[in-house]
Amino acid sequence: MTRPPELSFVIPVYNGAQTIGGVVRRILELYGALPIEIVLVNDGSADESEAVCAAIAREHPGRVVFVQLARNFGEHNAVLAGLGHSRGAYAAVLDDDAQNPPEEVRRLYDEIRRGGYDVVYGRYRVKHHSAFRNFGSWFNDRIANVMLGKPRELYLSSFKIMNRFLVNEIVKYRGAFPYIDGLVLRTTRRIGQVDVEHRPEERPSGYDVRRLFLLWLNMLLNFSIAPLRLSALLGLAMAALSVVLMVGIVIDKLYIDPELPLGIPTVLASIVFFAGLQLLILGTIGEYLGRLFLDHSESPQYVVRYVARDAADEVPQARVEHG
Repeated sequence: MTRPPELSFVIPVYNGAQTIGGVVRRILELYGALPIEIVLVNDGSADESEAVCAAIAREHPGRVVFVQLARNFGEHNAVLAGLGHSRGAYAAVLDDDAQNPPEEVRRLYDEIRRGGYDVVYGRYRVKHHSAFRNFGSWFNDRIANVMLGKPRELYLSSFKIMNRFLVNEIVKYRGAFPYIDGLVLRTTRRIGQVDVEHRPEERPSGYDVRRLFLLWLNMLLNFSIAPLRLSALLGLAMAALSVVLMVGIVIDKLYIDPELPLGIPTVLASIVFFAGLQLLILGTIGEYLGRLFLDHSESPQYVVRYVARDAADEVPQARVEHG
């Protein structure tokens, strides 16, 4: 029986045809003496990433696993697919454009073994993201403190390493909207972090306003019922406020200023305000119900078109795998 690798490198690839080859070469140069595997997951790229990754897998049979997804499912879904196809005692997750230098994986690997952690995050000494991306990360971090019970000093980066215990627990998740860091925090508190280098982007970030918003929703709605509780408290507070205002209006009309007109604009503004509040609460509930429906209708996390693990897998497999 073949001994499983010690370390798996899980790399989601999205329009990374120009960069992924250099990342793989650097990993093999640095860690070639170790029993490693590299799992490349092409997440519906619009460029030549599929052909490039397939060629890399053919060039390094037994060391590079190529997973081709049927379409674009998102970074966290692609990472989940990669973790599901990894076999290493430890699995490191890094980008396809060398923003997370492969050299820094050694620091994560040493720390997780020395500290007995289930996961170790890389905390960037200096971030080279755009101002918009940095603001999104900051906002997401503050929300995670409240919704997920994240330790305030912990920075949730995409650059991390996990042990096999944590990987096995994460891949059990069957929801349609995975959020890897939420799954980590739901499973363990044995979490470490080390300072690492973060290099400038070699291409524009794939995270636009829409993707960041969807990622935030995944974290907010899939791993906490706090929004529902907040909606109930907000509705209760607004109801109490309306009672207080109504009493105030009656007292003012009867005892303070009987000539005070009760203007139609005030009534309309109040109606619009409370109607908007009701729609907000109903929308939050509807989002939960919609996600519950998609989960129970077995909407897939990802769909694997084929997997190439060695030279015999050059022809795509006929079986389509659902995550």
